[in-house]
Amino acid sequence: MSAGLLSFPVTHFGDDGRLNLESYRRHVGWLANYDATVLFAAGGTGEFFSLTPEEIGDVTRAAKEAAGSVPIVTGCGLGTELAKDIARRAEAAGADGLLLLPHYLMGASQEGLFRHIKAVCDATGLGVVVYNRANSVVTADTLARLAEACPNLIGFKDGTGQIALVREVSVKLGDRLCYIGGMPTHELYAEAFNAAKVTTYSSAVFNFVPDLALRFYKALRAGETSVMEGILRDFFYPFAAIRDRQPGYAVSIIKAGVEIVGQTPGPVRPPLTDLTSEERGMLAALIERNA
Repeated sequence: MSAGLLSFPVTHFGDDGRLNLESYRRHVGWLANYDATVLFAAGGTGEFFSLTPEEIGDVTRAAKEAAGSVPIVTGCGLGTELAKDIARRAEAAGADGLLLLPHYLMGASQEGLFRHIKAVCDATGLGVVVYNRANSVVTADTLARLAEACPNLIGFKDGTGQIALVREVSVKLGDRLCYIGGMPTHELYAEAFNAAKVTTYSSAVFNFVPDLALRFYKALRAGETSVMEGILRDFFYPFAAIRDRQPGYAVSIIKAGVEIVGQTPGPVRPPLTDLTSEERGMLAALIERNA
C-alpha cells in the first residue's frame, strides 16, 4: 500500500438514492486499468457516512468483482459495535483490508481511542489502517501501544494536517506501519507530507482524471518540482476554488467530475448537495483544459 498511488471510487446511486452497483462496477473496472496500488471501497469519498452496514458489504463485493487483481480496502467506523459489524461484513465480502474512519460524534480520551481501535482490530483478520481525522486523533504514544497490541494494524493515514504529529509518528513507529496522506485534495499538501515520510496518499481526482493524478504522483516521487507546480497552478488550485464553495463539496465535486467524463455515479445522498449547473460548467471546462 505504501508503494504507489491510492484512490477512493465514489459510490454510485440511482436517482432514487439506492445503490447502483452495475454502474459502480463499470467505474471501478475502468479505474482498475490504471496504475493505482489499492482502491478503497466505501471510503470518505465513497460516502461511507451515508451507507448502511449491509450496503458497505454490497459495495465491497461489487468492487472486488470489478477490480481484478487490484486490492480493495473497505471503510469501517462509527461506534465500536457498528465498526466491528462492518469489519466482519467487509471481510466476508472479500475485502483485502480495512480503513478505520473516525467514530461517531463524541470526543474521546486516548485510552478510549485505544480500546475502540483495538476492539476493531480484534474483530477481524484483515489488516487495519487507522485514519487520524476530526474527533479521532491518536498520539504517537497511543499508536505505538496499538502497534504492539494489534499485529494486524498495518497503516496510519492522516487527515489532520498536523505535520509535527505525523513526523513524530513516522519517527516513533519507523517501518512498522505504512503512512498515507489523507487530506482533502491531498495533492495540495503532498510535498510537505512527503518530507515527513508520508510517501503515498489517496487521490480523489483519480476518480475522473486518473492520468493527471498519476502524472502528479510520479512527479512527486521523482522530485520534479516544476511539473508539480504546473499541475497545481493549472488544475488543483482552480479545482479547490470550486470545491470550497460549499461544505461537503469535497465529495460532491468528485461525483460531478466522474459524470462529466462519461460515468453515471448519480447524485450524492443528503446531507450533501450536488454542484450547481454553473459550477459543473466550471469543472467541465477545467477538465477539458487539463485532461
